[in-house]
Amino acid sequence: MQHLEFHLQGDYIELNQLLKLVGICDSGGAGKMLVASGEVSVDGHAELRKTCKIRAGQLVSLGNIRIKVLQE
Repeated sequence: MQHLEFHLQGDYIELNQLLKLVGICDSGGAGKMLVASGEVSVDGHAELRKTCKIRAGQLVSLGNIRIKVLQE
């Protein structure tokens, strides 16, 4: 299992942008398609909202990848 950390610089980041910035996909549009596929979960629950606001302390999962969002 791969564990990644993302250091948040504001109040939140949109889910599709988070996937792009950690290198899981090449663009925000690709991130939106990935979320729409139903493969992404936030805090253990499937998330289908492409621009869902992800805040510090949340855990985003995709397959065997876990992204912990931390406040900078």
